[in-house]
Amino acid sequence: MTFSQLADWFLERRSKPPFRSAGNHQQNLNAMKFLRPVFGTVALSDITAEAIEEYLAERLRCGRRVHTKRGLELRGTVKPATVHQEFRILSHMLNVAVKQKRLSDNPCRAVEFPVSVAKSTRKPHYMSASEQEKIEFAAPNYLRNVVVIIAETGLRYKKELLSMKKGQVDLENGIVHIADSKTVNGIGDMPMATAAREAFQRQIEETPGSEYLFPSPKRTASKPYLTNLRKAWAVTLKKAGLQHFALYEVRHTFATRLSAGGVADHMVTQMLRQGDAEVFKLYSQAKLGMMREALAKLDRKANERPGNLFTERPN
Repeated sequence: MTFSQLADWFLERRSKPPFRSAGNHQQNLNAMKFLRPVFGTVALSDITAEAIEEYLAERLRCGRRVHTKRGLELRGTVKPATVHQEFRILSHMLNVAVKQKRLSDNPCRAVEFPVSVAKSTRKPHYMSASEQEKIEFAAPNYLRNVVVIIAETGLRYKKELLSMKKGQVDLENGIVHIADSKTVNGIGDMPMATAAREAFQRQIEETPGSEYLFPSPKRTASKPYLTNLRKAWAVTLKKAGLQHFALYEVRHTFATRLSAGGVADHMVTQMLRQGDAEVFKLYSQAKLGMMREALAKLDRKANERPGNLFTERPN
């Protein structure tokens, strides 16, 4: 099988809604514009790590094409984040080929990113407990409820939470039904802990007269619920005195806390409701930050204090 044949199958079977969102599908289509000319006729077994590294290096040297009134122009070079996205899509496609036994191993595993790519790829932010307290104190009520719910359930705030109707929340049984999601695996029921249940209950009580949990102030037919929290989130972080990070990264915090609490990786993946277990690695990266915090508290002189159980005593 050639890369082009895999790409055709992938775009048709694994890229389109409802398996993936329309936005993700468009990202995949954009990446194929550059991946196909290089790997299109190459057999999957002939794609090497060296060839992938050469592709990355060449893409980073390419001019960035911009549509203007005068036509297509080259301005600067392609952003490293764009190249990284293409690499992620390529890696995901080859992982699918490995699972289907069309490829023995994914060559992307042996690829080392150019320095510029590695430095530009921001690691997920882990929201600490103290940060969450500051955010909840500074946030308006509805946004505070959003933060608590995401941190306690891992819901995707745009696709799953903001559009949610009150009828989907079963407070008595502690279950929330997810009717629409980014992936097929995301649709279903999600249990909730006490903190999430209290946040859902507060939000229901604070929005009487609406079937939606987060109704839009305008309440038009086309936008009956909130669709964007970017401005409110930025203002809240500024009031809280915190560096900016994206609201969706609170979902990373949910996964990281589960993992740090000893929950098995496969169970964390299920609770994230992801179709690809490899995605778990992204959401658990912030656990390294927690480990560093723990190491910073290491007391190297603990055994030298008088009366310490581990203090050596002369015979």
